[in-house]
Amino acid sequence: MIDKSVPSLEEAIAGIPDGATIMIGGFGTAGQPTTLIDALIAQGARDLTIINNNAGNGEIGLAALLKARRVRKMICSFPRQVDSQVFDALYRRGEVELELVPQGNLAARIQAAGAGLGAIYTPTGYGTPLAEGKEIRRIEGKNYVLEYPIKADFALIKAHQADRWGNLVYRKAARNFGPIMATAAQTTVVEVNQIVPLGELDPEHVITPGIFVQRVISLENLTHATLRA
Repeated sequence: MIDKSVPSLEEAIAGIPDGATIMIGGFGTAGQPTTLIDALIAQGARDLTIINNNAGNGEIGLAALLKARRVRKMICSFPRQVDSQVFDALYRRGEVELELVPQGNLAARIQAAGAGLGAIYTPTGYGTPLAEGKEIRRIEGKNYVLEYPIKADFALIKAHQADRWGNLVYRKAARNFGPIMATAAQTTVVEVNQIVPLGELDPEHVITPGIFVQRVISLENLTHATLRA
């Protein structure tokens, strides 16, 4: 019987080693798997390369992971916003590396990894420092930059509902990077609000098929377990 649900956070993030490359879903705090991130902090893995749209908000979730000094390098599009003080301070002190990737390129490179492509050509970044040292090709009168896929050892994402096969339904804007990250990691771990019985999810609403998911943890079940304890 296929059952990708796991009973504990420890089991959900088991096997993440020091030096791992991890995609973390979310657009700011929308769709950010904060419970899995907190579990990763407790687990202790360090020297991580983190791929995310930005570099943390306030002092929770990804920002808390950065504050715990677990991140060696950030790959993101928006490292600075009004509440990114944790990353800002670490970067200014030279305690974390940054690879800046335009948002469209970030999504396209993750999609390329999920699709098994060797590389893509994009016009974004041409003529800027972001294209320095990269191959440039002129196609139909326009210059393009060669970019390589972004893939990861693990993806930590959030969805609204799942079934035990790992089929996922997202909630509105919380969907953002989750679906493409799930395709581009060796192991995809998902926190969901609820795991429902097989057949309850409308197939037309399933965005991520279970083939891309390895582990699912239900926040609802965790709450019930805590109350029973």
